[in-house]
This record gives sequence, structure tokens and C-alpha cells, in this order.
Amino acid sequence: MNEHEKPQIDFMHKLARQIVERRNLVFLFVILAAIFTVFSVRWVKVETDMTTYLPKTSETRMGLDIMDEQFTTYGSADVMVANITPAEADELSDRLTELKGVQMLDYDDTTDHYNKDAVSALYSITFDYPEDDDQCLEALDRVKEYLADYDIYVSTSLGNTQQETIDAEVRVIMVYVAVIIVIVLLLTSQTYAEVPVLILTFVVGMILNMGTNFMLGTISFVSNSVTNILQLALSLDYAIIFCNHFKEEYQTMPLKEAVIESLSKSIPEISSSSLTTVGGLVAMLFMQFRIGSDMAVCLIKSILFAMLSVFVVMPGLLMLFGPYMDKTRHRNFVPEIPFVGRFAWRTRKVIPVIFLVVILIGYHFSNLCPYAYGYDVIKVPKMNESLIADQMIEENFTKSNLVALVYPKNDDYSIEKKMLEELESCDEIDSTKGLSNIEAQDGYMLEDKLTARQFSEMADLDYEAAQMIYTAYAIENEEYGQVIGNFASYKVPLVDMFLYVCDEADTGIVSLSQEDLDDLHDARDQMESALAQLQGDDYNRVLIYLSPSLEPGRTTYEFTDTIRSIARKYYPDGELYMAGDATNEYDFQKSFAIDNVVVNVVSIFIVLLVLLFTFQSVGMPILLIVVIQGAIWINFSFPYFMGTNLYFMGYLIVSSIQMGANIDYAIVIATRFNELKDKMEHKQAMIETINFAFPTILTSGTIMTVSGLLIGRMTSDACIVGIGQCLGRGTIISILLVLFVLPQILLIGTRIVDRTSFAVPKLVARSSGNGRMRVNGIVQGEIHGSVAGTMNAIVDGDVQLTVISGNVSQELDDNEKQEVQNEDQ
Repeated sequence: MNEHEKPQIDFMHKLARQIVERRNLVFLFVILAAIFTVFSVRWVKVETDMTTYLPKTSETRMGLDIMDEQFTTYGSADVMVANITPAEADELSDRLTELKGVQMLDYDDTTDHYNKDAVSALYSITFDYPEDDDQCLEALDRVKEYLADYDIYVSTSLGNTQQETIDAEVRVIMVYVAVIIVIVLLLTSQTYAEVPVLILTFVVGMILNMGTNFMLGTISFVSNSVTNILQLALSLDYAIIFCNHFKEEYQTMPLKEAVIESLSKSIPEISSSSLTTVGGLVAMLFMQFRIGSDMAVCLIKSILFAMLSVFVVMPGLLMLFGPYMDKTRHRNFVPEIPFVGRFAWRTRKVIPVIFLVVILIGYHFSNLCPYAYGYDVIKVPKMNESLIADQMIEENFTKSNLVALVYPKNDDYSIEKKMLEELESCDEIDSTKGLSNIEAQDGYMLEDKLTARQFSEMADLDYEAAQMIYTAYAIENEEYGQVIGNFASYKVPLVDMFLYVCDEADTGIVSLSQEDLDDLHDARDQMESALAQLQGDDYNRVLIYLSPSLEPGRTTYEFTDTIRSIARKYYPDGELYMAGDATNEYDFQKSFAIDNVVVNVVSIFIVLLVLLFTFQSVGMPILLIVVIQGAIWINFSFPYFMGTNLYFMGYLIVSSIQMGANIDYAIVIATRFNELKDKMEHKQAMIETINFAFPTILTSGTIMTVSGLLIGRMTSDACIVGIGQCLGRGTIISILLVLFVLPQILLIGTRIVDRTSFAVPKLVARSSGNGRMRVNGIVQGEIHGSVAGTMNAIVDGDVQLTVISGNVSQELDDNEKQEVQNEDQ
């Protein structure tokens, strides 16, 4: 090793040397981490309910929390049986009702449950267990098993069918993405040996990220599905930067020193490069809709683990595969594109003007983007079993749109009855269900209050027996005055009396035949089920079925306000809550109106701040952000022109990723052009810049585009489809603008950049060099060579000096000085 190759001992070099020398320990850690991940991925809890991430103060979220606390929601399923006659459907209904775990089955010969044209029957089944009880799934399996010989379609929210389907789809996508990555790397690399280095580095980063997801507790199904794919797309550049540095250093240095030197240079460069990506994702942390923060945390964590893999695993891989890089070198498959630079020079005064017009148009139509807040109006490219079942049921039967209204508990059910009657008078409502309008028997509702005579007539009991039961009930409830002075007019809610009679019959106080007792028990089960669903300790609940003719979207959202206004007339005190698909979507819309602005402002501000100190110019960050923001506006104007609905989450997530990640393409070109513009003519500088940046943009952009498009084409969830389609399309638009618009803007904006540049004062400046150097100032570091001049310094190490004047002394541990004898004395 000659003088120029003497090892550096600054912090970065020390850190790099420690990592390289302990590479075997790192490999051992990776193997253990991989084994750990096999088990830890099973500990990750995945949330599939989007309403979980609504703001805690939103009406829907508070309503759902109260319903979880106060009421029981039984598991249910709609089962459509195709190619069945009416007689067979009636018989099958009776047999299904007898299955274990089936509490209730709704079926009749109306068009709501039998379609003569399609020769199909629809059974609405309610199970004996709450919807989060695994016994519901067991009961549903028994239904499916019983109907195994029939052509059936099952629509239900029970179980994790959605997540299992998405997981299977993502595994297939990962295979395709892996193949694409290998092909792209083979075409854009310079040696075949670097491809396994890059791929293994990606895989380790992914394993480390997957193995630590359980530490987050619960993550959304969106994050669980797309994080691994987006991690590869977002962090690909980091490994490529390190690999390029290594190949450069390896031409003049031994293998180990080349790895150390390239790693010491890559750590600060990659860390700086990641700031814009992380900055864009940080914007999602400020969203009211908390699925944004869920995705932001998962993606930021994935990027950090990707960087960790590059910094600690890749050096060891380079030590293994480095010797083969010279042997596997191949010709460059990526062509130079000087015509793009020449085009930029010729059109530098035209393209910026056209671009300004285009982005203004894009801004206008992106504001008209038809956002959807529910899945019903979105067509997905791939249909899974659940979606097919939903579609078949919707095409052949009337689909109900249920909204639950929760109001403060009031024992006077006549008020509820009046409210329900007014609600049912609205054309937008099909029907309602509450304790005040559920018929028990002979036209009496569950909460109707009956005298002893009315009860005896309804239940076909002897009047004297009814009197005894009423008397016992009054005494047990300490209502003595009613028994003594006003028994003939003493009324008890029917449901309360029915349940009381059941309890007394079980104890033997009331004597009934076995057949009557069985009927009584069946009635009690139904009544207790109704009470559990509709009556809580502090609140009551009613179910409102909206008309299928009610147009989804704004019309439905506005009508929920009408429902709320009607309910408020009858219950002026206390809080009212509504929950259902319509109110969920309404709250999504309200949240999006705020999150849309927050994500845009915060992402632009953070990226602007990073670029401001990167380029030390006010003008350059503005020019780059205008280009990428223009790409975002153009991207989200496409749904308007295509006439397709876009799930709102697609915009919030993809706009953050575009601003944070796609802007890296613009940074590559801007940085290179800044370096070359003072060394050659601007035309030639731009040609050289684009030739230099094109391989990087092609590699990263292709993988990001393909990943997005595959997600958008091969998944069946509307939210994930929207994210994939917008990400793929947005990346293509960003690449086109960076290659064919940004160069022109940089050429005419050079003066703006120069005039708005500033210098950041450095507290500490590091200098290095060789040859004859002059040092003047307070310094710290190392000098290898001879020294001549005046010195006032503390030296740690060997000293061999000719003292012309002054003295040299050695400092002892107790700060005492000991004079050093001159060698000639």
C-alpha cells in the first residue's frame, strides 16, 4: 500500500472497517433473524376493518365503540342457492334452520328471497354466536357442508377471508416482481456477479422488516399487503449506489479496502438520499384517517431496515462476490440517449410553457377526480370468490343498505315507535326495526304494554293464571301499589312478561305442557336475541334499511343527515350516533377533505426543506417540486377522463410516495447538471447529465412502475388496486417529465438557481490532500509526513522533531510535564 492508499481513520472509515471485519458475525445474525422471522410473522395481527382507523372523535367510530360495548351483533351470512325450485327452496329452508348454531333464517316466497327468473333462493342466516366468535365460522362451515351438492354463493364478513385472499394474491405478485427485478438488474448492471449481491441485500432487508412487524401490535391489511413490494421499489437505489461506489474503488484498491472505502462514502450519501423518501412518508403521519400513519410507520421502518441491510450485510456479500465481478463483466445493455439532451436544448424555450399549461389543466381535472369512499362503485380487474358471491347476490336480489341509529335509552318505547313511523314515511327508507315495531304475536309488539287480561287472551292462558303471574311479577319488582289499588289497568311490557313466565316455568311455578314449554323457550331465545341486539344499559339501537334506489354517494350521505334530524326531534337530549356503510363512507369523505390538504402541504414542506439544504438554493427545490407536483396532478386527472372511480386512499398514499420517492429521479439530474454546467457548455452538460442519469432512472423507475402495475392488475381489493394503478401510472409520468421537461426547465432556470443560492456556514471544515501543504489555524486530525514551521499543539503518537526554538514536553497522567531530552544531548 503506497502513501495514497494509507487507511483513513475518521469515524466513517472506522465504522466501515468494523462492519467489514465482523461480516461473519453479521451473517450469523442474518441466519438467526431469518429463523426468527419464520415464527414472528405469525404473531402479526392484521386489521381488515377500515373503520378502525377513523378518528376517535368521528361519529361512526364513537357509534361503533358504543355498539361494541352495549350491544351484541350476531354473526350472519347471506347464502344464495342457484338452480333450485320454490318447493325445494322451502324444504331446504326448514332443514337449514335445524342445523346446530343457526339461530334464525329469513326466507319467504317474495322477490326478496326467491328469484323465479334466476331460479335462485336467498337465505339470510343469523347464527347463535357474536360475529367475533369462532363458533360462527364453525356454524357457517356446517351450512356450506350441508349445501355441498348445491351451487351456492356465500356473502359474509365473518373470518379473515379477505386477508387470506389478498395474501395469496400478493405472494403471486412477489414472484412476478422478483423475476422483473432480476431481468432489470441483469440488463442495467455491468457485471453478472453484482446481481446476487443486490438481490440478497433486498431479501435480507425484507426479512428483517417482516420479522419485526409484530412489534407494531396490529397493522392494516393494506400495509401488510404492499409494504414488502414497495420496500423493494423504494429502497432499490441504496444498494445500487453502494455497488457503484465499490466498482469504482475496486479498480484501484484491494478488495477489502475497496469495500471499506466505498461503504464510508455510501453511508452519508444513502442517508441523505433517503431523507426525501422518508419526508414524503412522514406526511402521512399527520392524517386524521389513521391508516395513513399505519402505512407511514410500516414503510419508514421498511426503508430503515433496507438501509441497515445495505450498510451491514452488503459489505460481507461484496467480500464474497467481489472477486467474481471482473470475471463476469459484460457489455452495457443500457444505451446512451444523447438525443434527449439535444432535444432539451432545442426546446428549452417551448416545453416549459407547454408544461405550465398542461399542469394547470392537470390541476383542474385532478380536483374533479371521482373519488369513491366505498367499494360498491369500484370495478376491480380481478374478482375473488367473495366478490363473485356479492355480485351474484346483488344482480339477482335486492341488496340492503343498513344503518344503525343509537340513541339514549328511554323506557317509553312509544317515542321510538313514533320516530320509526316517521322514518318509514320517507321514500328513501325501505323498513326499520326496533323493539317497538318487532311483532311478538297477534299484532302485539315486543315493547307493547299489556294488562293481565290482554296477556291471557294473547297467550291463550286462563285469566286467573294470568292474574297470578302478574301479581307475582309486581311483588318481585316491588310494585305493590299496582296490585292493591289499580290491578285491572296494571300493564307490563310484553317482552318482560314473556321472559318472566319462561323463568317461572323453568322453576316449575308455572305449569305448562312440554310442547308449550318448547314453544316458550323458542320465543324466549328470539326475544333475548332481540334485546341483546337492540337494548343496552345506556343506549337503545334501531336498524334502518335504506332503499336500494337511493343513489350511492353524496345523495346517501346527505340523507343520513336527514335521519339524524328526525331522530333529534324525538330525542333532543343526549348524543345520537349512526353507523353503517353509508355513515362510514360519509366519515371517510369528511376525513379525506382535511387529510388531502394536510398530506399535500406537509409532504411539500418537508421535501422542500431537505432540498433547500441539499442544493443550498431556493430556486432549485421549487423547480424540482413543480415538476413532481405537476406529475401528481396529471396522474390524478386520469380517473376523470377514464370515467373510473378511485378509492380515496389511493391519492393520499401515492401522492406522498410520488413526492418523496419519484423526486429522487429529478435530484439525480439536477445534481449532475450542477456539477457539469460550469465545466462545459450547457448543451453538452445536459447531454452528459442525461446519459449519466438514465441508467439509474431506468432501473429504479422500471421496478417501481412494474410493481405498481402488477399490484393494480393482480389484486382484488379496491383500495390496493387503486394504490397500485396510481403508483405505476404516476411513476411513468414522473419519468417522462424528468427526462423530457425537467432538463428544459433547468436550462432556462439556471440563472434563478444561481441568484437564489446561499452558503451554509460550516462549524467544522475537513481538509485533506497530499504534496506540499500549508496549515494555518486550529486543527485536529492526522498528518503523515515531515513538518516545518511554528507549532503549538498536542500530539498523540510518535514524535521525532528537530527543535529549533522552544521545547517539547510529554504530558503525564497527573497533567505534569516532563522535559524530553534532545537526541543529540
